[in-house]
Amino acid sequence: MSRDNRMSRMLHVLIHMDRHMTRATSEQISKILDTNPVFVRRMMAGLRDQNIVTSTKGAKGGWELACKLDEISLFNVYKAIGEPTLFSIGPKVDHPDCLVEQAVDERIDQTLSEAEALLMKRFKSITVEDIAQDFERRLSKHPDKIWRPS
Repeated sequence: MSRDNRMSRMLHVLIHMDRHMTRATSEQISKILDTNPVFVRRMMAGLRDQNIVTSTKGAKGGWELACKLDEISLFNVYKAIGEPTLFSIGPKVDHPDCLVEQAVDERIDQTLSEAEALLMKRFKSITVEDIAQDFERRLSKHPDKIWRPS
């Protein structure tokens, strides 16, 4: 099963928007992500709905940050991309009357719920600015490694 990389892609976009471009078109963002502008518009719309970005139509239009990166948590971005399933493991109810399956499924559900709660707590404590600062530290050590969209 492939991983859902929408969250990391949107975090990537937000940092580029803050550090390298004031206003970005869907086409420019699609070059950063090496994807289709339609995908970009769909994902950016979720960020817009969460008041993370704004959009302007027309020849001079594009996407802009609506707030500072230190005001955006990973949890905000997670919500903006539609709160995808976090874990690909879980119970499968093949034999709901089987007591072994019930015990297994209950323990798996309980453990996954605890892990999800811990992950959401952590997502709320990390801002996009925290990641951007990590990028800045890396850039200072390797200034030749930055890729800027044209």
